[in-house]
Amino acid sequence: MRLSVVFFVLIFATVALAQAPAGAQKPLGKNQIIDLVKAGMDSEELAKTVQERGIDFELSDDYVEALRKAGAQDVLIKALRAFKPRPLTKEQVLQLVVGGVASQRAAALVKQRGIDFMPDEEYLETMRVAGAEEALLAALRTAGEAATVELVVETLPNAEVYLDGELKGRANAQGELAMKAKLGAHALKVSLARKKDFEQSVTLAGGQAAKIEARLADLPGRILIHSAVGAEVFLDSASRGRTDARGQLTIDDVAPGSHELRVSAHGRKDFRESVTVRAGQEASLEAHLAETVRENPKDGLKYVWIPPGTFQMGCSPGDSECQAPENPSHRVTISKGLWLGQTEVTVGAYKRFARETGRGMPPELAFKKRALNPGWSNDQMPIANVTWNDAEAYCRWAGGRLPTEAEWEYAARAGSTAARYGALDDVAWYANNSDRGTHEVSQKRPNAFNLYDMLGNVWEWVSDWYDYYQASPARDPSGPGSGQFHVLRGGSWYFCGPARVRVSGRYAGDTGGGGGDVGVRCGGEVFNP
Repeated sequence: MRLSVVFFVLIFATVALAQAPAGAQKPLGKNQIIDLVKAGMDSEELAKTVQERGIDFELSDDYVEALRKAGAQDVLIKALRAFKPRPLTKEQVLQLVVGGVASQRAAALVKQRGIDFMPDEEYLETMRVAGAEEALLAALRTAGEAATVELVVETLPNAEVYLDGELKGRANAQGELAMKAKLGAHALKVSLARKKDFEQSVTLAGGQAAKIEARLADLPGRILIHSAVGAEVFLDSASRGRTDARGQLTIDDVAPGSHELRVSAHGRKDFRESVTVRAGQEASLEAHLAETVRENPKDGLKYVWIPPGTFQMGCSPGDSECQAPENPSHRVTISKGLWLGQTEVTVGAYKRFARETGRGMPPELAFKKRALNPGWSNDQMPIANVTWNDAEAYCRWAGGRLPTEAEWEYAARAGSTAARYGALDDVAWYANNSDRGTHEVSQKRPNAFNLYDMLGNVWEWVSDWYDYYQASPARDPSGPGSGQFHVLRGGSWYFCGPARVRVSGRYAGDTGGGGGDVGVRCGGEVFNP
């Protein structure tokens, strides 16, 4: 009869353990466990139940001895010793009261195991309605103030982690820091040198550990530029201001990495450089702005810096006077800057060349037996009657070279897409206003690059053989490798009406011949007058 009762108790207890809802499961008591052991419940199964539900008592050596005498195996004893009481949930505390556990006993459990939530007044009122006495409510308030949860912060290795202004430690080599924190709202801050602080409000509730990913963005850097007073500074093509009276400008909040810097001032060559900015650091650089107009000590002429750029070469939009050799219009890039004579080569400069090289002066100019510059006496007139070979030799002597046809047109346009860079009579000496003769250089208005007489006065040799544009490359074209004629550009004072005096106009000149309206202008990207 006794055996049947034990068997019935075991079956009933096992079913009860298995069917109890997770939220309603109470911790196992001393007597409950020992009765199950005595009833023959498998120690391994009972150990799993202990791990799932916990116990509501402190384990003593006497109790362990009593369990062994009742038949408990080591697996159960280990589970009991390893058990660390988990904080009680809202549902578990409420179930204790609803299940008839005395408030004093429930308060003891709350003190022993703690709770994983912050009891608010609404919850406490629910407990009162369920039958909780003041002793339990007081225990809940006290436990709520002491309740903690694990907070794990994932960030960069060695980052400092602060909670409510208090340093909690540094992240380990894997970028983690775990800590215990009270339930409720907290201010989290994570700091690391050269990184922006991570700051976030964190509300911790009971239950599982909270995990926060604190990504640390790079601190911006800054750039300090020293340059000419009033120079305009561009970073990645955007204007960032001008240098002050000391020639300085600081650009703040620059993203780490590589940036393109350009510094520009009127009458000076642009400064361009790639600058690398490191997180939280200052990059300082000297932006020396070379003059854009400089005198060449070799020939005494001034040369203008022409920056690199891209333009539409050939017939200008809306120009009805274009000839076939000016087509098709095509896009061309001049990838390197070059120096170009501000004026056509003057008689005075050519005299220097003739003296130093032993070459003779060209034949004097005349129009219908009228001397235009008797004895080459006016040194400010453009030299004329020069062959392509004379022009090429002069430019090499001066330290440069003849410009290519593309360089010449790019410089002549100076950013304009029109057929001329100004009203014709304002910018050029040509057949209609020249009185059939050359004129001193620099008397007409210059273009936007500050170049004079790019149109009119005298034709100008360029380096290219004459050919059509169909096969012209898009980048730094230099013309065909050979030919019968070389290209002349710009028009002249002699029998050149308006149709001839346009920036896209081209003329085929005999390489060995010259003419009273043929001169030269020198340049070169490696030419540093």
